[in-house]
Amino acid sequence: MAKQGKRIKDLNQQVEKGHPYGLDEAVQLAKNTSKASFDESVDASFNLGIDPRKADQMVRGTVTLPHGTGKTTRVAVFAEGAKADEAREAGADYVGLEDLAEQIEAGWTDFDRAVATPDSMRVVGRLGQILGPRGLMPNPKVGTVTDDLANVVAQIKAGQVEYRADKGGIVHLPIGRASFDDAALQENLRAAADALVRAKPAAAKGKYLRKVSISTTMGPGIQVDTSFARL
Repeated sequence: MAKQGKRIKDLNQQVEKGHPYGLDEAVQLAKNTSKASFDESVDASFNLGIDPRKADQMVRGTVTLPHGTGKTTRVAVFAEGAKADEAREAGADYVGLEDLAEQIEAGWTDFDRAVATPDSMRVVGRLGQILGPRGLMPNPKVGTVTDDLANVVAQIKAGQVEYRADKGGIVHLPIGRASFDDAALQENLRAAADALVRAKPAAAKGKYLRKVSISTTMGPGIQVDTSFARL
């Protein structure tokens, strides 16, 4: 096992492992343990009481964080004609159809989210093996296969985040940057928790929101008391 450096040890000593902190204290602690030379991302992990192996218990969707993520999201849109113009006007970074697909087939994936009109999926479908493993494939279940391009692109640019439970039933998503003020990080975390609670599968039994933790890019994990969430 790799040895921890002195800096990591010092940061870990500031956090009581296994102790759930109140929301205010947890956010303040995350900011205090952010000591890197860059503006670290603040990320949240939600351990959900689901069995993701069962189709009726998969949790997947999007949430628009009220204060965004602090990161500029590059959006690629598959559309043509008037819909392509609509996407450009809404702020999409890359717009195209066959030409865009050919770029991706050649190895280019320099974007963070992809959106497609329903009729363009005839082209996008062949990109599944490239976009799927990267989490970039447009999907109607999360609203990225749509004719309402202006609204969807605007929401993504405003801070919409896509989430999906992993094999362990855990959802990971960013909630901002260490430079955000405490209130902004708290509101973003609440918005994320609210979205996950609304997405609770009817088939899920027992305690749903089992554990929540936050951490900065280089900082230790901090458990958050789940009482802040509107269950």
